[in-house]
Amino acid sequence: MSKFLGFEFWNTVARIILRNRILILILIAACTVFLGLQWKNMKFSFTEANLLPDDDPINVQYHAFLDKFGEEGNVIVLAVNDPKLFTPENFTAWNNLSRELRSSPEVEFTVAVGDLMKLQKFEDPGRFEMVPFIQVKDPDSLQVGAYRDELFNNLPFYEGLVYSRHSNTVQTAVYLDKKIVNTGKRKSFVVEDLIPLVENFEEETGMNVYVSGMPYIRTLNAQTIIDEIGLFIGAALLVTSLIFFFFFRSFRATVISMITVIVGVMWAFGVLGLLHYEITVLTAIIPPLIIVIGIPNCIFLINKYQQEIKKHGNQAKSLQRVITKVGNATLLTNLTTASGFATFILTESTLLTEFGIVASINIILIFILSLLIIPIIYSYMNVPREKHLKHLNKRWINGFVNWMEKMVKHHRISIFIISVILLAASIIGIYQIKISGSLLEDMPQNADFFKDIEFFEEEFDGVMPLEILIDTKREQGVMKLPTLKKMEELQNLIAEEEQLSPPISIVNLVKYSKQAYYNGNPKYYQLPTSQERNFILPYAQGLETSGNNLLTSFVDSTGQYARMTTFMKDIGTREMEEIEEDLWPKINEIFPEDRYSIEMTGKALIFQKGTTYLVRNLIISLGLAIFLIALLMAWMFRSFKMILVSLIPNILPLLVTAGMMGFLGVPIKPSTILVFSIAFGISVDDTIHFLAKYRQELKANNWKIKRSVYAALRETGVSMFYTSIVLFFGFSVFMISSFGGTVALGGLVSATLLFAMLSNLLLLPALLLSLQKEIANKDVLREPAIDIIPAEDDSEENEEEAYSKM
Repeated sequence: MSKFLGFEFWNTVARIILRNRILILILIAACTVFLGLQWKNMKFSFTEANLLPDDDPINVQYHAFLDKFGEEGNVIVLAVNDPKLFTPENFTAWNNLSRELRSSPEVEFTVAVGDLMKLQKFEDPGRFEMVPFIQVKDPDSLQVGAYRDELFNNLPFYEGLVYSRHSNTVQTAVYLDKKIVNTGKRKSFVVEDLIPLVENFEEETGMNVYVSGMPYIRTLNAQTIIDEIGLFIGAALLVTSLIFFFFFRSFRATVISMITVIVGVMWAFGVLGLLHYEITVLTAIIPPLIIVIGIPNCIFLINKYQQEIKKHGNQAKSLQRVITKVGNATLLTNLTTASGFATFILTESTLLTEFGIVASINIILIFILSLLIIPIIYSYMNVPREKHLKHLNKRWINGFVNWMEKMVKHHRISIFIISVILLAASIIGIYQIKISGSLLEDMPQNADFFKDIEFFEEEFDGVMPLEILIDTKREQGVMKLPTLKKMEELQNLIAEEEQLSPPISIVNLVKYSKQAYYNGNPKYYQLPTSQERNFILPYAQGLETSGNNLLTSFVDSTGQYARMTTFMKDIGTREMEEIEEDLWPKINEIFPEDRYSIEMTGKALIFQKGTTYLVRNLIISLGLAIFLIALLMAWMFRSFKMILVSLIPNILPLLVTAGMMGFLGVPIKPSTILVFSIAFGISVDDTIHFLAKYRQELKANNWKIKRSVYAALRETGVSMFYTSIVLFFGFSVFMISSFGGTVALGGLVSATLLFAMLSNLLLLPALLLSLQKEIANKDVLREPAIDIIPAEDDSEENEEEAYSKM
């Protein structure tokens, strides 16, 4: 292995690259075209993020529920909270809106004021029939007023369905065809049909329509993700190019770097298409991530090339040494970065596994592209002029390096004291971190549709569906009066929970049937007695809304399973766990386990359980990442003590960031838990560069510790500063996102990397100097498995020979 990654190997690589420049460029162009053709396979996610493994019991329960009742998140709701609705013109326009929506092939049925049916008693012969609630096509003011009074005062069945119990808000529920809810047809309906119709209604009536429901939220949320991909890529290119130019003051170097990362972005999209992965809120950040991670590769390669040119002016020798002397270091640093992302593959969550696979593959690909494109393009250009090399002697950079050296030399005790204080404060902050499993929390809170979500939460006590599946363990067991009474008791129990809406189930239908039987008197909105059961329940089974039997929405075809739907507010994991702890003992008391089986499921619950699962598994993944990188360090330096010294400066920034999250109230959630694996994989790169150079300086300086530490600090400090600043501002780009999770990810990774840079430039050298007797001897620092940074070799024979046939 040492030969594989040794000087001879990289000398061979350099020879191949520089002798086959045209062929390599053709291959890169061909791969770019091939991967560009894969873009057509990219598709955007039409489902919510499911963080649980497919075989997790909670997921199995959820899919069993879907098998019985179909997709549960298929309702779009429209609401108006305006007294002007109850004028003849506006009332008719509102009913016409629901009629137009109902005529769409994507809609199964609607539940609106204009659709309502009521059970009415007829004489001669005596019978009951379902009749329309609105029996006049163009009602006048008196009739509209009568409809309003009857709806709010006499029809409790429609409370929460058609009107709010808190105010005079009127709602229309649009039930989409369950087959199209998770397809592109849902987007077409929302964007091309629903939104234009709502806008026309608002323009004609001057009333504001609030729109919500999971299909609508998911569609606009996905559209926001799509819109932000281009924004991220453009911003990342702009920020990194400006910083790169500021450091190098060279248009040529900047353009070459931009070409490299743009090709990397094209390949990233191609890999997504090739693997047929969906673009989610996570995979959407991979292309700009490649820009942010790719630019440091360009900095190391171009900086080395310019240093070599300044040293001896020989382009052949410089290009050769760019590959042979930077190849090992950049390969290993990219491997550690990729390993930070690759740990997500072990979570067993499809969403995170795909993210980990695509990110780690593309990090290796951007390394390969950098190593190929930069030397080849420079080989066709003139040798950099003196003005291109001025940045190597910037006074402010030298001042920064001198400050670091001064701190390490004279203020090591202060560095240790500050580190201990930060560690103690971080531990305190960590104990204040909360876990959040909110499905809505990371959505763009400034968007109009999010403001509508807040309205529905206030008026209808939530928008996130929570389903309760009741198995009576016998056919037709649902319609038994004892079962209905138990279900009513459970509904009353749930209605007492402040964070949950009053549930809807077959119980509501049966109670409405009894009310209708007694001439619509609202005081009879209750379950029938055992004497009334036989002649009232048949009406419940025939209760229809606009030709669709609502009974099938709440009871399966066998009559064994019943569905109870409630809606929860945007609460976190801890609050939901408290609700479950309160409900389950009472549920088990109401429904004896020997006669009933009760399950709680639904998208919101799945997401919350997924968050808890994710936190547990990503902590394991982070530990595995630390272990793998520790093994890599052991292989490189062959010293257990060096492993400990190298890990301390990289773990401390993670703890500081976690402490900040606790103090700032940033919860642990899917987006923020990613920070630690990403940041650790990137920050350890600086440690590898520094320790590799430090070991080389030890041998060159006859094992003189202080001279070697300061030499390594001066040599690597500039590059570490450059790359850290690029990474800091590059990840800060994600803070322009409208998604709270992406903002948190960008801000926290940026802060962690900044801490990591300071830790590697101050704490790591201070540790090496303070522990010099324990770790800086030949027994501890034995001959490494590989020379990460090969020793300088002034022999030009191989280098000239490699370049002679270019």
